[in-house]
Amino acid sequence: MDFSLSSEQKEYQELALKFAKNEMIPNAAKFDESGEFPKEIFEKAWQAGLLNTCVPVEYGGAGFSNLDAVLIGECLAYGCMGMNSSMMANDLALLPIVIAGTAEQKKKFLTPFTEKFLLASFCLTEPENGSDAAGIKTSIVDKGDHYEVNGNKMWITNGGYADLYVVYGTKDASLKNKGISCVVVPKGTAGIEIGKKEDKLGHRASDTRAITFNKVKVPKENLLGKEGEGWQIAMKTLDHSRPLVAASAVGGAQRAMDLAVKYALERKQFGKSISEFQAVQFMLAEMGMRTEASRMLVYQAAWMADQKIRNTKVASIAKAMASDGLMQTATDAVQIYGGYGYSKEYPIEKIFRDAKLLQIYEGTSQIQRMVIARELLRSN
Repeated sequence: MDFSLSSEQKEYQELALKFAKNEMIPNAAKFDESGEFPKEIFEKAWQAGLLNTCVPVEYGGAGFSNLDAVLIGECLAYGCMGMNSSMMANDLALLPIVIAGTAEQKKKFLTPFTEKFLLASFCLTEPENGSDAAGIKTSIVDKGDHYEVNGNKMWITNGGYADLYVVYGTKDASLKNKGISCVVVPKGTAGIEIGKKEDKLGHRASDTRAITFNKVKVPKENLLGKEGEGWQIAMKTLDHSRPLVAASAVGGAQRAMDLAVKYALERKQFGKSISEFQAVQFMLAEMGMRTEASRMLVYQAAWMADQKIRNTKVASIAKAMASDGLMQTATDAVQIYGGYGYSKEYPIEKIFRDAKLLQIYEGTSQIQRMVIARELLRSN
């Protein structure tokens, strides 16, 4: 068992962390306040080779492993979890193509993302079906020479800027997961209706919208896998993407902890640094314990995916522990800052708001516990 990183992985980390510190942290507060979409920063990340980590070498990608991807994502989230959401969304949308696409589909849909800066959206969640993803009502119906897509999707990251949408729908809602298929829908296809930008508590630099598909015609060759295989594709995608989300939580937790440590050393009360008080030391110690434990779980889940080992249980454990740990670490960091932690003038307030979403998207912390329990019971 070797926990060391290769020289190449250390280089990726250094590059991503440098980008986070130079491009993301100095601009995070501005884009959080305005809610603007920082497209120029994303384009710089693409130019630096930090986007689309899942694209294989044969289609123009860097050939990053899952572990490479979480190392990069952790560092980018250290800069801004909101910006990292939009960066990470590209991988979430492209992963189904990597997993289930034919060679022709991969060349057609993946290669353009390596030739110029493009964005993509993963369209699974619906207004009435969040955690119950198998209960989706969007329809994908065979019309002979094409498929027709009708339905509403909700909380779609990059929805207003996406160049392609990977859409899940069913031929018959009563079939639940057995009726779900997955299609690729290019930007500009007639019938795509983009909703208003959501005004969110956190991750405000990330574009989130409702997307309506109204009699959208999709070529048959845009079907990923076979009809009815959409659910399996989605679950395999989440096994790969949940470590990425968990890595974002680790990056956010590391940033919160670093800020809390620095502030504790600087802040004086009762004639001495508050870092000398055991109550503060214990909070910092708990931050370190949670963050290191979460990091190891994330790396393990990504490594298992690289080794083609089924990682469903570990990926869910990593996602639940990292996101819950981030929320507690951010809460404790605000407490250490005291009144200043509640002020938008200090970065910890934004991290606190950003942290909450990690417990919700890509499967809530409660859903992760259901998955973990199911996996434990299955093994006995």
